Amino acid sequence: RHATFMIMGDTCTRACAFCDVKTGLPGKLDQLEPVKIAEAVKKLNLKHVVITSVDRDDLDDGGSNHFYEVIDQTRKKNPNTSIEVLTPDFQGYGPALKTVFEAAPEIFSHNVECVERISGQVRVQSIWSRSLDVLEHSVHFGLLTKTSMMVGLGETKVEVIETMKEVVDLGVEIFTIGQYLQPTSHHLPVDRFVENEEFQDYKKI
Repeated sequence: RHATFMIMGDTCTRACAFCDVKTGLPGKLDQLEPVKIAEAVKKLNLKHVVITSVDRDDLDDGGSNHFYEVIDQTRKKNPNTSIEVLTPDFQGYGPALKTVFEAAPEIFSHNVECVERISGQVRVQSIWSRSLDVLEHSVHFGLLTKTSMMVGLGETKVEVIETMKEVVDLGVEIFTIGQYLQPTSHHLPVDRFVENEEFQDYKKI
């Protein structure tokens, strides 16, 4: 009874080298989407819902008000459903982050995606330090904060552990790690397939 919804369309304003969501100029926001999401959550009788989105750098607020409305409508129709959001960095714009924070999701998530050394080639239009700032702002606001990253992109085990330490020092409480898989031949190649033993090591650490 968990599901994830991607809001604000199917076209992203960024072109990350690991992601197969199409890039371009998105269309207008669907103003009824918050109600549609809320009704879908109710119909599916979800226990937990994750709300994520494409990047919308074309919007003055990055889509933060739309996030707020989706959270608000979902909670009104589904008071017993926990809500997790996985947001863009909103280009580090404080008021946009504050808007989402004030909607009070049970979990606020923003992904670092990879270790710092390769971040520039993995997330060309993003900034590593800006992602850390987003996570730190969420922690300071008092939200349960989460981040995630991929392995198999050319990082070392030491770098993964350093990344974990860096985010936990910010106060991030949930950290997930997953294997990168190449969506098409035009995306970054898989450097290695990480063995389960290494994942178990990360879990212990």
